[in-house]
Amino acid sequence: MVMTVAYPKKAVSLTEKVLQRVYGNHSTSSSSNLGCSFDSDDDNEEDGESTVELMQIGAERTKNVLILMSDTGGGHRASAEAIRDAFKIEFGDEYRIFVKDVCKEYAGWPLNDMERSYKFMVKHVQLWKVAFHSTSPKWIHSCYLAAMAAYYAKEVEAGLMEYKPDIIISVHPLMQHIPLWVLKWQGLQKKVIFVTVITDLNTCHPTWFHPRVNRCYCPSKGVAKRASYFGLEESQIRVFGLPIRPSFVRAVISKDNLRLELQMDPILPAVLLMGGGEGMGPVKETAMALGESLLDKETRKPIGQLIIICGRNRTLASTLQSEEWKIPVKVRGFETQMEKWMGASDCIITKAGPGTIAEALIRGLPIILNDYIPGQEKGNVPYVVDNGAGVFTRSPKETARIVTEWFSTKTDELKRMSENALKLAQPEAVVDIVKDIHGLAAQRGPLARVPYMLTASFTSII
Repeated sequence: MVMTVAYPKKAVSLTEKVLQRVYGNHSTSSSSNLGCSFDSDDDNEEDGESTVELMQIGAERTKNVLILMSDTGGGHRASAEAIRDAFKIEFGDEYRIFVKDVCKEYAGWPLNDMERSYKFMVKHVQLWKVAFHSTSPKWIHSCYLAAMAAYYAKEVEAGLMEYKPDIIISVHPLMQHIPLWVLKWQGLQKKVIFVTVITDLNTCHPTWFHPRVNRCYCPSKGVAKRASYFGLEESQIRVFGLPIRPSFVRAVISKDNLRLELQMDPILPAVLLMGGGEGMGPVKETAMALGESLLDKETRKPIGQLIIICGRNRTLASTLQSEEWKIPVKVRGFETQMEKWMGASDCIITKAGPGTIAEALIRGLPIILNDYIPGQEKGNVPYVVDNGAGVFTRSPKETARIVTEWFSTKTDELKRMSENALKLAQPEAVVDIVKDIHGLAAQRGPLARVPYMLTASFTSII
């Protein structure tokens, strides 16, 4: 093995590099010359700066895949774990997968506090709405991302270097910009594959779209159009769907057997009521309305059964369990096997979370959307309704009326919506994504397999 390391003539720190991009070559204390172009790519810069010239180092080795995520909503982690599982199923030990929140583990405030901040804002939903829309203009989010990089690029770099990734997969809108800058400064941009997997079905924040990614995997044609609008080339964009964990997709579902296993009524149609991982939304009000409407007024017999998933909301679960129900009701907490409860149900009531919608479509469940988070979830409503796979209403009484009609006088409508849901489903999305990434990896030459310990890092020369 032959190795030579070429260091830059002048040591420049990551922070200085970012500040030069933000403020130009003028004094960093002068705000009058501020220029934010965080997404710009200096095509004239020497790619050889801070890089390693290496000859092929030998046989194939296990490739490292680093999946960047944040627990700002359950969908990002769920997508990351779905991709991890699909890699293991499709390629075995050929890839070593790490699912990490690098910003939380290595950076400082506010990057290491995004989870708590997000949960606070979605509980005060107007705060989130303002934050989402006010940061959408490019000149605004370019500036704040550049500022974050100026403070924390070295820390993020340390996190990336620890896992020595051959492939980086971002499943979060704020996990593109700083890692891509780090790769560029490391001289690794042409050696490390970087892809984005968008986890919003329709409307999504512009920070999802970075022009220097190798691939941008979009869950719908609408998102693909936005990617093109924000500057990505057709060759970078793929439309495969939202990644759902393989165990859910490939589960062999027999409704009769599932109902027996879950101790449900084997005959009555079932409605699944969810409030997300945190048990949010009008779950209690909707459950009470269903408890009344699914009881036949003349015979006093139930015409349907109800399953309520309360998530981590123990107070909600305890309250509902103490009720004296006149119809069959199952009250559950946080569930890890939703494929069973969905497989045993005939329709679902949920807020417009993309992961739950994608899972319901795979199971062919007509969907009643009863709420959404402004911004990224708002577009999920027309995605479902306009495709004939469900309806939207915030009224618990209206929700109960619709379910009652589906289970009695409008069974044909329920069947039609179930068929539309199956047409809209994309169950093989996660497999298509990992196979495409595998194809990208196969195209890379020997330098793609250079261990990170052999690269020259700006952190070592500051």
